[in-house]
Amino acid sequence: MTGDSVKLVCGKRIDGREHDQLRKFAFQRDYTTMADGSVLVSFGNTKVLCTASISEGVPSWLKNRGEGWVTAEYSMLPGSTPQRNSRRASGRVKEIQRMIGRSLRAVVDLKLLGEYQVIVDCDVLQADGGTRTASVCGGFLALHDALTRLTTQSTQEGERDFKLHDFPILDECAAVSVGIVNGVPMIDLPYTEDSIAEVDLNVVMTGTGNIVEVQGTAERAPFSKSQLDHLIELASQGIEKIIHVQRSILAEPPSVE
Repeated sequence: MTGDSVKLVCGKRIDGREHDQLRKFAFQRDYTTMADGSVLVSFGNTKVLCTASISEGVPSWLKNRGEGWVTAEYSMLPGSTPQRNSRRASGRVKEIQRMIGRSLRAVVDLKLLGEYQVIVDCDVLQADGGTRTASVCGGFLALHDALTRLTTQSTQEGERDFKLHDFPILDECAAVSVGIVNGVPMIDLPYTEDSIAEVDLNVVMTGTGNIVEVQGTAERAPFSKSQLDHLIELASQGIEKIIHVQRSILAEPPSVE
């Protein structure tokens, strides 16, 4: 099916959704067991494995400042798209992983983290639009589980004598894509819509409704401020639903075994 075939039929999109309806999404906690936190996140056919790994020490430029660091790495596995992807990090990949890292740091008190570093790896297993926003959503849960375990284990005897006593996460964090396709504002674009969108936005927000980041591009003609406001409101409504699910998951602490 080509991008040109994406149409609204009887007010619905080609996959049957309303313009303001998210794809079916899910978070599978502890998808792997070696990392401190691990979540498989799915938005429609997009699937990303997010793992969070904690280590003592920080980058050299942060040493002796009494604060930690949260960063991210992102990759699309070779078989994640119909045409094989190279494993080499492109400029696009570096830009996406910086965006994920900024988003997660926005909700972490780095002084409370102390001199520990958390690397959140986001590996795209299957790509069908919205991989960076899915990475933020799943990466936050993996980070939260990892730091929950670190806080809990710091009061127990274990293999690692970490001394984190105050939980450093300040708020939830989630993201979603929005855009204008065939003149219609839409949320959570799959590839068939994203590839022909006249306007493409990625929006990151916190659980309290504050904006972390807005990445917006007019792919064809410029768009108006009122259209931008409408897209951000559309994203806000979707992010609120995602954060509601995140909260329900986090209501039960992760296993510390």
